[in-house]
Amino acid sequence: MRTTILAARTHGPIREEDGTFSVEFCFGADDPLFAGHFPHRPMLPGVFQLELARIAAELALDARLAVREISRAKFVRPILPTEKVVASLKLSEKEDGLVARARFSVGGQPAGETLLLVSRMS
Repeated sequence: MRTTILAARTHGPIREEDGTFSVEFCFGADDPLFAGHFPHRPMLPGVFQLELARIAAELALDARLAVREISRAKFVRPILPTEKVVASLKLSEKEDGLVARARFSVGGQPAGETLLLVSRMS
């Protein structure tokens, strides 16, 4: 999964003026991740969106991270093959780890969001 997500990165991470990071991804129509999800209507599986958030945080921090908790996972619209997905990521320190809040958009439209508690891996 990690290799597929990293290969789909087209831009970023870019640190925005408000302190958020943005990373853009685009998964090709022939990517095996779409096989069987769903027949005749391929879309990015929700678990890939969760991993997208974790990997975007890793890229922003230049550190490997482990997910400790998924506090929120909301999928607003399907992400289809060849659509450019922007992950806008806000990171904040917490005494027991880092909070990574990711909002996903496609063409400026909200596509989903997730809130992860992550920790740095040694």
